[in-house]
Amino acid sequence: MELLSTPHSIEVNNITCDSFRISWAMENSDLERVTHYFIDLNKKENKNSNKFKHRDVPTKLVAKAVPLPMTVRGHWFLSPRTEYSVAVQTAVKQSDGEYLVSGWSETVEFCTGDYAKEHLAQLQEKAEQIAGRMLRFSVFYRNHHKEYFQHARTHCGNMLQPYLKDNSGSHGSPTSGMLHGVFFSCNTEFNTGQPPQDSPYGRWRFQIPAQRLFNPSTNLYFADFYCMYTAYHYAILVLAPKGSLGDRFCRDRLPLLDIACNKFLTCSVEDGELIFRHAQDLILEIIYTEPVDLSLGTLGEISGHQLMSLSTADAKKDPSCKTCNISVGG
Repeated sequence: MELLSTPHSIEVNNITCDSFRISWAMENSDLERVTHYFIDLNKKENKNSNKFKHRDVPTKLVAKAVPLPMTVRGHWFLSPRTEYSVAVQTAVKQSDGEYLVSGWSETVEFCTGDYAKEHLAQLQEKAEQIAGRMLRFSVFYRNHHKEYFQHARTHCGNMLQPYLKDNSGSHGSPTSGMLHGVFFSCNTEFNTGQPPQDSPYGRWRFQIPAQRLFNPSTNLYFADFYCMYTAYHYAILVLAPKGSLGDRFCRDRLPLLDIACNKFLTCSVEDGELIFRHAQDLILEIIYTEPVDLSLGTLGEISGHQLMSLSTADAKKDPSCKTCNISVGG
């Protein structure tokens, strides 16, 4: 039987966090004959990865020939924001069950995308299931070292400036390495109603009345839900003044929450005043997308310990946790 031509001019497009579309060119004489495609997909080796871990086993997909382009979805457990290489081979299944195959095409590299809104909505649903009851609070607070606040005073016009979010949390979060903001906490101790005296981030704490950052002129977005091989879970929420740059970034990428009625963080009018509540059973990490004026709050030293084990700086999500992982990506 006449040999098959080698596929060439591979194109990969319509890439999401868990799918892609692939096409290639082959000789017209092969179009009628080809019965199957072999697709070889490999995760690119990370230069910093642990060399003692087993490498990803190369995965070949055998697919019945369909008109190109072909959408590849659900055949592999693709991870978001991950670099892959792909090559293809065409084949004719013969009467004896054996395949006549072409040569392998050139290898093309591509990177999968972030979680889309529907994936974040799945994460949000999972977070809602364990959020627990709502507790009242009155201040947002940010813990850091004394030098950080001194720098803000002397070099930043007394403002806490937004900075780029690190890669902590879910690997597919669209905010990681993309969204600028200032991180705040709001969790309180249920027995005192006050912020805890311990912190993983430093002995100095800036406290600001909740209404300064969170009010009817603010949009609230759900950004992530994760844990770090621990029993407790974190949810990342974004507070963005309506119409701000941060708000425009989030609008296209993150689920918008109703500020008066959600399971995580609420601002509602009761008897003419704004009342604030947070979920008891999640550690909330709040990203405020604009600079924050230190003169709007108070700065002081806390009396507790510095619990470094609770730090989430560049924290990697536990991919095996059933509570906070969804079926796509890692």
